[in-house]
Amino acid sequence: MPHTRTRNPNPIPDVNWDVGLKEMNETWKGAVACIGVAIFFIMTIGIIYWQVMDQPNKNWILKGAVSGLIWERNTHMLILQTLSENKTYVEIDVGNFPDMEQNFVKNLCWLNKTDFCYTWDSITDLKITLERKFSAGTECYNITWTPIHCDVKLKDCFSMTNVSWYGGASLSAHHWPINNVNVALQPFVISNLKSSRGAYGSVLERYFLGSTGVSVLISPNVPISMTIEKNKYFCVETPASTERFPLQYTMCIGESMQTVHQEVGNQLYKNQRMLPNLSIIRMPIWKHYGVSDSAAKLEREVRSFHNKLRRHGLGECLISLNEHSTMLLSMKDHIPITDQGGKSQRRRRDPYAIKNLNISITSSTYQSVNSEQLLNYLNEGQDNYWLSLRSHLDGSLTPILSKWRGQFSVRLNITNEAAIHWYFTKVNNLIKKLGAEYVVFEGAEGNTFLQHSIQAPKGLEGDSYNEYLAAEAVANLGNSAIITASTRSNHLPLFVQMHLLHSDWSYQGLKGIIPSVLHYSLLGYNFFIPDAVGGTIADEFITEEELFIRWLQIVTFLPVMSFNTPPWVCCDNWVLNLTRRYIQKHQHLVVPLLLKYAEDWLNTGIPIFRPVWWLSPQDPLAFTVDNEFLIGDEVRADIPVSILTVIKTHIFLHHFLIVQVSFTMCASRLTNPKPQNIKRILDVLH
Repeated sequence: MPHTRTRNPNPIPDVNWDVGLKEMNETWKGAVACIGVAIFFIMTIGIIYWQVMDQPNKNWILKGAVSGLIWERNTHMLILQTLSENKTYVEIDVGNFPDMEQNFVKNLCWLNKTDFCYTWDSITDLKITLERKFSAGTECYNITWTPIHCDVKLKDCFSMTNVSWYGGASLSAHHWPINNVNVALQPFVISNLKSSRGAYGSVLERYFLGSTGVSVLISPNVPISMTIEKNKYFCVETPASTERFPLQYTMCIGESMQTVHQEVGNQLYKNQRMLPNLSIIRMPIWKHYGVSDSAAKLEREVRSFHNKLRRHGLGECLISLNEHSTMLLSMKDHIPITDQGGKSQRRRRDPYAIKNLNISITSSTYQSVNSEQLLNYLNEGQDNYWLSLRSHLDGSLTPILSKWRGQFSVRLNITNEAAIHWYFTKVNNLIKKLGAEYVVFEGAEGNTFLQHSIQAPKGLEGDSYNEYLAAEAVANLGNSAIITASTRSNHLPLFVQMHLLHSDWSYQGLKGIIPSVLHYSLLGYNFFIPDAVGGTIADEFITEEELFIRWLQIVTFLPVMSFNTPPWVCCDNWVLNLTRRYIQKHQHLVVPLLLKYAEDWLNTGIPIFRPVWWLSPQDPLAFTVDNEFLIGDEVRADIPVSILTVIKTHIFLHHFLIVQVSFTMCASRLTNPKPQNIKRILDVLH
């Protein structure tokens, strides 16, 4: 019987291949996943290594024709260099993000080759724009930091490493350059240097010039604070605010600081430059501080003082009256007087008999709360004539009290047209009554709202008050105004009164005169009146004969010679003769030079008083010379050679012979100086 069992022709046993295949697929999947994770991990490590370790420390972020900006990753610095990297113009420490490790900076404005944009971790936006509108070799970079959130402080610090910096604000002990000073962080506004010795004051501009051929111009529309750390850096900082103030400035580079200043710096404000009334440069100023309590006595004092000046051969001068004397004389009226018979009337002698004298009067925008005039003004509804705060309850105005000359006072509201008209009408009446040649406006310093930690109203932020006062003084009085502080007004026909100095040999006294002269002139304020010979901050006559002589020698070469101490009070007769001779030197030698270079300044904006580096802008030794200056490119002078005064003659073959006067003013005085020896030397030299 045949066998019926089904035979399997395949000798290999049956196996469920689907199950095995599935098991192998899962195994391979795990292996592949592990390999993928390993590869991803290795790639991540590689990327991190590339970003942190292998990436270049410096990256070009914007390039011009001759220069470019580099981002230095480790130190958080923007570096402005030549494209060949053989010269560094300035290093800027970006102090906005000290705790962040900022990696490679990518340009978000890459389509535009003249712009660079970046956002820092949703904190601030940075935009840099390259300008090429200047001559070959000069380029500018507009830098703007804009906070994205409220209460973000923006801060940039400009390094002093291998750079000497000039400009900014006057200081009570001014140095040239500013590398050698320390100033605490504070609002960058004009303050009264007599009461705030560590503040910024007198002449202030947001312009800085570096010896490497770089300039920095900070936007005037944003409140900033500034600090200077000696020989390290100066920093500018915006306040943390809900208004999100940007930090804006423009950096320009040129072949030298002379060329960049001529092309950029002297165009700080694009207004037509005007000359002030230059009659004053021919007349020395003699300050008269009246102590009388009546106008009649004061008038006799002024006339007696003038007669004494004439007897000593010093009569062709300008007598300066302070604010107290000005107001005292202005309140004296013509009073009719009846003779004893009662038959006729005559008028008292003209109370303004001093009108035939050359005088300057003084006015301020402050009014004492103790004065009857203020009460009358308030009763007449002139409460809005003064800086005030408005009540949230009834809307009434309350004047803000300030200290002025030791008394609580209110300050004129410079933005009120009616107040301006009233104030300058009063000043013009004083000019007519007293026959004044010039008017000195005091109290131009300071921000009343800032001093009281009050938010300033629109139009009175920062130094706007000072700017308004200077403009209104020119508009109402013409070119015969003198102001004690100034900003953004170097184009106006004004004289600026320099800040008061100590009667000593330090940078707060004699040694600070030339640094201040160079500072004023660099910022465009060439027409200034130095503090009186010997210094006046103590409101006392100088008693040191040698200091008087050295001070006299320096001011001879400045625009105006100003005196507070009569030489017959402090010194021997030979010093009086010396004073007369130096006044003549000023009139015959210096005044013609000033008139010549005043026209050059009017046309070109080049400073009249120039530092030594103006003739040698690449010489590092010239960058720190703070005891020499030039009038134009020449100073012709014949001054006595002594231990403290040296005449150096340099021949510059590419131009002409220049006689350079160098005042070598020792910080320490001679031991027991003998005036008779100095007199003997001077007699021989003359």
